[in-house]
Amino acid sequence: MGKLGKKARKFAKKNLQSVLKRQRKVKSFFKKKASKRDERAQAEDSDGEREEKYSGRNNEVEDFKDISLDSVFAEDDSDMDGDDSDSDGYLSEDTSCSYNGETRIENHLEEYNGGDDLSVQNKEIHLELAKKMKRLNNLKAKDPEFAKFLESNKEHLQTLRDEENQYSDEEESDEDGRESTDKMGNLSSSTVNSLCELVKEQNNVPAFVRLLNGYRAACHYGSESPTIVEDSHTFCKILTFMLHEADNIFRKILGISGSNDRKEAILELKNTSKWKTLKPLVKSYLRSTLFLLNEVTDSQILAFALTRLKASIVFFAAFPPLLDRLIKISVHLWATGKGTLSACSLLIIKDVAAVFNSNCFETCMIKAYKAFIDHCKFVEPVLFKHQQFLKSSFIELCSQDLQKAYSKAMVSIQQLAKILQLGLRTKKEAVKKICSWQYANCVDLWVAFISLNIHDYDLQPLLYTIIQIINGVAVLFPGPRYMPLRVKCIQWLNTLSESSGVFIPITSLVLDILEYKIGKEGSKPGKDFSFSSAVKLPKHWLKSRNFQDECVFSAIELLAAQFAQWSYHVSFPDLATIPLIYLRKFHEMTTIESLRRVVKRFIDQVEQNIEFVRKKRDEVTFSPNDQQSVESFLQLEKCGGNAPFTKYYTSVIEKAGSRNLLMNGKISSLEQKKSKGKRQQTPKNAMDVDLAVNAEGNSH
Repeated sequence: MGKLGKKARKFAKKNLQSVLKRQRKVKSFFKKKASKRDERAQAEDSDGEREEKYSGRNNEVEDFKDISLDSVFAEDDSDMDGDDSDSDGYLSEDTSCSYNGETRIENHLEEYNGGDDLSVQNKEIHLELAKKMKRLNNLKAKDPEFAKFLESNKEHLQTLRDEENQYSDEEESDEDGRESTDKMGNLSSSTVNSLCELVKEQNNVPAFVRLLNGYRAACHYGSESPTIVEDSHTFCKILTFMLHEADNIFRKILGISGSNDRKEAILELKNTSKWKTLKPLVKSYLRSTLFLLNEVTDSQILAFALTRLKASIVFFAAFPPLLDRLIKISVHLWATGKGTLSACSLLIIKDVAAVFNSNCFETCMIKAYKAFIDHCKFVEPVLFKHQQFLKSSFIELCSQDLQKAYSKAMVSIQQLAKILQLGLRTKKEAVKKICSWQYANCVDLWVAFISLNIHDYDLQPLLYTIIQIINGVAVLFPGPRYMPLRVKCIQWLNTLSESSGVFIPITSLVLDILEYKIGKEGSKPGKDFSFSSAVKLPKHWLKSRNFQDECVFSAIELLAAQFAQWSYHVSFPDLATIPLIYLRKFHEMTTIESLRRVVKRFIDQVEQNIEFVRKKRDEVTFSPNDQQSVESFLQLEKCGGNAPFTKYYTSVIEKAGSRNLLMNGKISSLEQKKSKGKRQQTPKNAMDVDLAVNAEGNSH
């Protein structure tokens, strides 16, 4: 059947029943769709604000799950574990090497690392050798002393070659890079002693190269096979000698004084023949020492190696990848070590930041900040001292360059504020993210940083931002189980107020602690619990007598700290009025006699101080608008520190310290009993023991 014409289609459309029925059906369908679309559009118009808010909240919840305290520094934390083009094998001991004034060592390093491409590059090597020989001859002509130095070293080459032949293996093998160790032969104790004497007395470079190869083998002991170190005595002898003498030898050859720690001293020598000849030796020593720091577990050995490596920091200017590796290792040992090891690592970090400044300071600060965050997730009495050291040493590092530290601190504090803002909208996630020691310790870190430096630098933006964060955290967790976190927040505010001289109100936060529902007088004492190492209390502790005591003692201590700061201020009577009204009511309501005595004594001391300030205030003639006179009010009495309330505050602090010390002592004694049966950690092998003894003796 052919296709209908235009007139036929028009007729069918107007008159045929089937067509009309289909049109009605299609029309009604589209009408329904349109009506639904209109209803949806109307709903979106009426509730658009609500839906926008809801979807924004969902996005924020999604972002909240991925957010972390150090994520803002992720792009700055680049680990340059790569290396430059030079080989990492043993140094060549061939007589034609550059240490003897004939060729550069770089051209021989490939030979001992299994390189098979030398035959292809013979032409380039010969051209390079010719250039180096020409340059070396020019240097000999310009510097007669250097020429004599090279000639004096040639005299000992034959003796050294005979010694090598005695201990070298005749079998040659290309497997696993063993060829180099076979050619060098093993190092016995007597050989090492003779090599050390040659280096010390005659500055013998070939002997020094042999010792560097032995030092590399000793640092890689246990991770490579075979090794040229025969026994533990030889192992210790090589390590201690090289760590003691290598830096002095390098400086003597290059003509750098021992007190010169400027990186420019090395950068200026980069294009000289002396440096190009000595560069592989310096690099081998630095690499081997860094490898040793990664392998050894004994803290005495690590501290000794770090102390000696500190003297050679200036040489890292020529090796940026090794410098980054040094920062990474030092920060790790600073955070994980204890006592002397952590202190030695800190000195390395500070020296690197001071010598190389600029980008290196930022790298050190970011890595140290991340390490601090990783190691402050939990606070226990055993770890408290080390965490305080990490905090104070990080602030000390930041103080080396306040301008750069300020920008990083602002970024970190803004991240804390962002997490708090998200937490205020999604409280379930906030309990996990914000109510944690990691978040609290970050706030504590920047509070300490601001308090230390606000007198000398303009840190007002940081101050006001951190105050808002602290108030937000305190408001976010008002319940009694979060009392330790609230007490911490009030302590931070008191610290900031004292250091900056800005009045920060804490009365409402403190009085809320006294409003917690406290158990009856006959409540039993709870189990020993470290109040200072928790941000959230266990439920059973809320009904104990310990919780009652802690609420009252904490409130009195926090109010006393603020009143002590403003006890000589002209507005002290007005400041203390509301707290006194509330404390008098609390004193009347409580039935526990020991708590009544504490509160009554505090009230009496504050009233005495109010009377003292009022009498002095009535005698003055200046108006409240005279800011200079207001600030100088009772300054002489304040310097004397003999006011009754000052003495009272001192006694309050002493009692608080003794109470915390007693509680922490009980907790630590319980932990010691639990860990009594555990095995003590021992060094990996006998060589660690011997080296530890040597390191301890050398440190003394």
